[in-house]
Amino acid sequence: MTSTVVERPREGGEPPSGNGDTIATLRARIAELERERDHLVAVVDILTEISSSLHFVDILQTIAKKLGDTFGLDRCSIYLLGEQRDVRLMATYEAPAMNNLIVDLDRYPELKRAFDSGETVFIPDAAADPMLRQMQPVLAQRNVRSIVVVPIRWRGTVIGAIFLRTERDGAPFSDRDIRFCQVVAALTANALRNAHRYEALQRGQKEAQRNSTHSELQRIALIAFVRRLLDRYTNTEDHMWAETLLATSADEELERLVSVTLEVVGEEAKS
Repeated sequence: MTSTVVERPREGGEPPSGNGDTIATLRARIAELERERDHLVAVVDILTEISSSLHFVDILQTIAKKLGDTFGLDRCSIYLLGEQRDVRLMATYEAPAMNNLIVDLDRYPELKRAFDSGETVFIPDAAADPMLRQMQPVLAQRNVRSIVVVPIRWRGTVIGAIFLRTERDGAPFSDRDIRFCQVVAALTANALRNAHRYEALQRGQKEAQRNSTHSELQRIALIAFVRRLLDRYTNTEDHMWAETLLATSADEELERLVSVTLEVVGEEAKS
């Protein structure tokens, strides 16, 4: 008959050997699940908030704030590539009023690498990274721990980047955190596309309205010109109602054109 040995609890209520590791593993797993839950909630919040706005500055500021709140960041900024290939700071968590500032990429080698390579840049310990050697005094003063820069891509082209930075006493970025930031970068690209289409539509409508107004003024000016020309021949002082829609400068120009036309007609009659 095989005997079974049951390990007794140790003095002081300490659990049997091995149970402590199991509890620590469970706690770590619970913390991981809570982190995933926070990520999902943040994604839903971002989708909800950016769907209520079609202005890209508001969208970027919303995303920067949500990321900053989710991770408790020292800094979270979003950069976009300008028309002249310059990089501009468009939104930042720590200073919401700051936007549309041209950035010198030589001061941010990690940001430059993300734009050049199109790949996510992860620096777990900024104090020990060779790329940031020249920036060490500033990083030490600001108590920087880790940095993540996630490119924002549209149709395979890098159009911007999300920059995240934690302090020394902050929680380190995990692989899941980085993947979450990449998902947010993809959402940002889609939101920017929609905002761009909306603003392009608005510009088209305003341009069409300006063209329509310009055409109407041209029609009024032509009618007024012909009417005044006829009035000069018949010596009448009546003015068509449309002339009242013209500015004073246009009114004076019509008088000049009428005079010139009459002179030309007069010269033609002599020949």
